[in-house]
This record gives sequence, structure tokens and C-alpha cells, in this order.
Amino acid sequence: MQTHQLNGKTYFIRTFGCQMNMHDSERVSGLLDSCGCLEVASPEEADIVIFMTCCVREAADTRLYGQCSSCKSLPAPPSGRRVIAVGGCIAQRDGAGLLTNLDNVDVIFGTHSITHVAELIAAAFEDRDTHVLCDENDPAPATSMPWHRAENYRAWVPIMTGCNNFCSYCIVPYVRGREKSRPFEEIVDEVTGLVRMGVREITLLGQNVNSYGRDLFGAPRFAELLREVGETGIERIFFTSSHPKDLLPETIEAMAEVPAVMPQLHLAVQSGSSRILKLMNRKYTREQYLDLIRRVRERIPGIALSTDIIVGFPGETEEDFEQTLSLAREVGYAQAFTFIYSKREGTPAAKIDDPTPREVILERFDRLVKVIEDSAYAFNQHDLGATVPVLVEGTSKKDATKMIGKSPKNQTVHAPLPEGTTIDSLVGKIVDVKVDTARTWYLSGTMVGSPR
Repeated sequence: MQTHQLNGKTYFIRTFGCQMNMHDSERVSGLLDSCGCLEVASPEEADIVIFMTCCVREAADTRLYGQCSSCKSLPAPPSGRRVIAVGGCIAQRDGAGLLTNLDNVDVIFGTHSITHVAELIAAAFEDRDTHVLCDENDPAPATSMPWHRAENYRAWVPIMTGCNNFCSYCIVPYVRGREKSRPFEEIVDEVTGLVRMGVREITLLGQNVNSYGRDLFGAPRFAELLREVGETGIERIFFTSSHPKDLLPETIEAMAEVPAVMPQLHLAVQSGSSRILKLMNRKYTREQYLDLIRRVRERIPGIALSTDIIVGFPGETEEDFEQTLSLAREVGYAQAFTFIYSKREGTPAAKIDDPTPREVILERFDRLVKVIEDSAYAFNQHDLGATVPVLVEGTSKKDATKMIGKSPKNQTVHAPLPEGTTIDSLVGKIVDVKVDTARTWYLSGTMVGSPR
């Protein structure tokens, strides 16, 4: 399919959900750029509006329906015709079924079909018909697509797609498919190329990075990958997501020994109750998780631990929830993403009846948030008075005279811009900040020394 009619068209992409979706959006953007399209800042200015969707929680469906419908009232675009496209996980899950609720959508492309998005959009402009492609398998991987990165100094690097875990509440394996690892050398070569382009920080992406290589080599090789990527010259390595059952001792050793691997680990626990963990099909117990945390901290003292926790999983009792609270207190997370359980049709957990009143679940959620706030505040106090290297991202949304950036522990750090310094001269640089204030969700202080 020819895509010449896309040349000069404007586009806008709105992304919901995880880092993998954000990276998919960068690939779609790169593909459209290569067709001569121009990115714009709002749907009003766009000939092409693309929604990259997430279906982990019900709220994502509601947001998509609302934002798609609002496109009907937009003024005419520059070309006189606007094509609306929906991609990502909701598109993979619902396919053409989306058209029942969204009659103004022209293109639907699933998670395995993003390499075809330009030709689908071109076809919609050509014949004014609806085009749907949600194949389960596509021989052309998304990683072969052009790439429009949001930042020059930082990049997402997918190392695998899909998931084999089938947690009972999770729709991801059904919409992203089985685990499929990228070739080892391809990943290392990509990071080497990014370093040459001036990238200083990468995040290795996968639904379960600890399983990397199991499908290719018969056993995980994530620890080996961390070591090889650490040899490329990249300065900062983060990774997500890690499943506790697959965090092997050799991976902990690699984290401790590779200087570029940052002292931060996101290790989703979901619940502190072994009974609920079994119902969730998480394949570890409370005790095993806590033992893992102990072993990580022994090798990497001061590491920043973050997690995901679900409140209100069907059948969760007050006793189960108290175990989650006590685990959160014991671990002392630097950050946690807390969610109220959202039923996803097609998952085993959706069939479990739960009589727990909504107000009880909300009250538990509030109690958990308080515990996490307390532990995050306590964690940040350790850096009070310290000098922290910060990768500068831009200025604070609330105060343009202050820069904002991230520490090696992924903490948000603020500092006033020194007199005579512009933010443009600092973005993508690393500066040292002497911390004089440590709050729950950020550190602040004064820049010292020269940027590098």
C-alpha cells in the first residue's frame, strides 16, 4: 500500500498506560515522520489523531470513549479530513468491536500490527472506509520501525514483548501475547548506537524482564544482558517490570556489580497476603517476597524499592489487607503505585464474586496510601544533606525558575537555576545538587559544581 498521500499531513498521538505503550507511540511517530507527516501539539491541528490505549484498568476504556467522542466537535483539520485511529491493548482486545461504541473511528490496529499503521491510515484517507488489523502474529517486529524519541538524552529499549505469567487479574497476556525476546546482540547494538547519539539513560522494557531469553536460550539471560549493556558506555540503566518469582541471584549480583545499573528496583508485590497471592496466581508467598527483598538489600544497601499493590482483590478480607499494610511497613518502599482492583472480562478473577462494600475498599486504599506516604518520606530523609547527581529534564511545571530532574534512585529533584543559566543549556546534562529539603515525593536543594 502506498503512503504518499500522508506527506504533509499533521498528526497527534495521545498515549495511555505503561512505558511499553509510550515506546510503541514513539515508533508510530517515527513511522509517520518517515512518511512526511508533521507532529502537532493538539488534536485540533491534526489531520490524524491516534490514541494508543491501555486496558489494564476500566478507567482507560472510559477515557478513550470520552476523548474519541470529543473529536467529533473539533474544527476541520488542515487537510479538510481527519482520520481517527485507535491502537494498543484495547484495540487488540476489542478489534472491530470498538466500532459499536466509537462510530467516528477510521483505523484500529492491535499491539502486533503497529508496523502497518501508516498504510492503514493512508487507506482510510484514500477510500474513506474503516480499516482494522489486529493479527495475533506479525513477522515485522515494531523494533524494526523508525523511532521518534521524545528526548535526546533518554530512551526506552524494549528487550521482549508479551507475558507467560497469567496472573488471574491481568489482561496483558491476552493482548500482548506470549513472551518473545529480542536477539541478545540486537539489543546491545541498539544501546551502543544510542550511546553514540548522546543518550545517557535507558530503560530496558518488558512485561517481565527477568524472564528475558527463556524462549531463545532455554533459560533466562537477563543478568548477562545487564552486564553486556553496562559495557556499552551507557551511564544509567533502569529496567521494568520485574516479577519476583524470576528475580534470580545472578541478576541481583549483576545489579550490584554493574556501575551503570541504578540503585532502584521496581518489584511488584500486589498483595502482602500469601492467600491472596495464590488466588492472584503470582507463584510466590509473602515470606519468599520478603526474603528476596532482604537479599537485594544485602547486596545493594540504600536501594530505592518501588512496587505495585492492588486493593480490593475479590475475596480480600481485613486480615489479608492488614498483611499488605504490614508488608509495606516492613519493606519501606520509596514509591508505590496503588490501585483499586478493576475487573477485566476474560480473566479468571473476573469470575470471582466479591461482596465487599465499595466504601470498605476505599477506606483500605486510603490507609495503604498513608503507609506508603510515610515510608516514601522516611526513605527520602536518607539523602538530606547529601550531594546527588541529577539528570536534568526541564523546568518545574509550578516554577520556571527551578530545574527538575531525576536522581540515580529515580527520585524527583528540584533546584533553582543558577543566575545566568538557561534550562536549555542544562537539559540532558548531569548536575550535582546539595539536598537541603527532603519531602515525600521530591528532594530539593542547590546546584553545586559544573554540569557535565
